Amino acid sequence: MPNDDTRNLRASPDSLSRFLGGSPLAVAFRLILLSTLVGVMLAAIGFDPWNIVQSIRLLVERVWDLGFDAINGLWRYFLLGAVIVIPVWLLSRVFGTPRGR
Repeated sequence: MPNDDTRNLRASPDSLSRFLGGSPLAVAFRLILLSTLVGVMLAAIGFDPWNIVQSIRLLVERVWDLGFDAINGLWRYFLLGAVIVIPVWLLSRVFGTPRGR
């Protein structure tokens, strides 16, 4: 049986250009130009790359801390309520009216 597999496994230049939105060199040039222009605008308003990275790191750290602070707060509310609820429940079980079984 001859090899009837007609699939082309190599990407044709047309499919690569279609994926990138143009020729690779033209797309690279446009991305470099656009990145430089956006960088100039961000620098004009006081941003720099390390400031953005630092802000993202602080955001993740604050969300992490907030999560554990929320658990700590819930634990404190649980203990505060349990100081009242558990003794009342226990007293109601000890001194409650016997129920028929």
